Amino acid sequence: MKKTLTILTFLLITNSIWASFIYIPMSHDNQKEHLKAYGIVYFSLQTGLKSKWLLNYDGGAFLIENNPIIEKECKIRGVSYQLISDAKAAIILEEIASPSKNMEAVTLEKAPKIAVYSPKDKMPWDDAVTMVLTYAEIPFDVIYDEEVLNDKLLLYEWLHLHHEDFTGQYGRFYGAFRTAPWYVQRKLEAEKLAKKLGFNKVSEEKRAVAKKIRDYVIGGGFMFAMCSATDSFDIALAADGVDICESMFDGDPSEANYPSKIDFNKTFAFKDFSLIRNPITYEFSSIDMTRKRKIPKTSDYFSLIEFSAKWDQVPTMLCQNHTQLVKGFMGQTTSFDRSTIKSTVLVMGENKTNGEARYIHGTKGKGMFTFYGGHDPEDYQHRIGDPKTELELHPNSPGYRLILNNVLFPAAKKKKQKT
Repeated sequence: MKKTLTILTFLLITNSIWASFIYIPMSHDNQKEHLKAYGIVYFSLQTGLKSKWLLNYDGGAFLIENNPIIEKECKIRGVSYQLISDAKAAIILEEIASPSKNMEAVTLEKAPKIAVYSPKDKMPWDDAVTMVLTYAEIPFDVIYDEEVLNDKLLLYEWLHLHHEDFTGQYGRFYGAFRTAPWYVQRKLEAEKLAKKLGFNKVSEEKRAVAKKIRDYVIGGGFMFAMCSATDSFDIALAADGVDICESMFDGDPSEANYPSKIDFNKTFAFKDFSLIRNPITYEFSSIDMTRKRKIPKTSDYFSLIEFSAKWDQVPTMLCQNHTQLVKGFMGQTTSFDRSTIKSTVLVMGENKTNGEARYIHGTKGKGMFTFYGGHDPEDYQHRIGDPKTELELHPNSPGYRLILNNVLFPAAKKKKQKT
């Protein structure tokens, strides 16, 4: 009995010595909770532990400095993990470093501080980013126009834009919902806020917000936008100083011949688009493919593009997943017409047969931006009033993983990109 206890004690001690890392697999078969795994990595960075993101290895696995707190959190949150030794970690890193492998190990340095741009009151739809951050247990602050205009963005490394309309046209919901109580109330509240902030029109106030966000990115911030926040943001920048709103939106007619006054040099991602002039139409411009695409739900997928992990680390990080084929999903802005995307912008997810891009990335000044078409990766056609998505039913969602890649990549120590 004494001998048995001695052996067990020895094994426990040596296991503690040898298990220098917590390994979190991210492949399809080896991870039960892909989304919560990101929360574990974020938590480890908050506690000051060293972490590595193993690009293109086991679905984009993570290697975290061993600590009982992290192991306990993995168990509580249901995240699959392994304890591995220094020797095992060295073998993994050696394989990744091989020039013949399209893999890379990226050091994660610190947890980025996150802001979600969203109205303080609950809207009649759900925000996918807010939901997945909450599910993954990644902390964030909610900010809106007043905070942005008062330069509070400088406190954050990462910003998500809520399902928003930066053109001041109230989401182009006028045609179908102008008498709906929530629409009337939303318009009144937006006008009240604009007046409080010193603007005569909501469109002027929203454009000022868009320009502040633009400056935040140029100064080195990371911006992530989904659905209508993508194209309406660029439209607002392109129409700076031009009245594109009809009277039902801002009380007076639009500016004469305004389409000829749009400046595409001011946008982040899009060019050569035409604006939809009919205010009844639920669409902003020719950027969005929602009304043009002819894809049945059963075959609506998009492919992630493979980049060089050793040379193009940022897009590689943003595309980490356990599948290269991701289910499509609709939104006010579902996808982007390839002909309207600037040549300087990377397309990271696309449906080639339909000529559309779903997931794009670019740089602006010292910062970066990512635009992701669609509203909710696990609700194909989310409508106003629909129940929210329960992420407990989708813990391995590839579409939601793309959002969390964007949350985490500002934490990475990045190498210079190949020129």
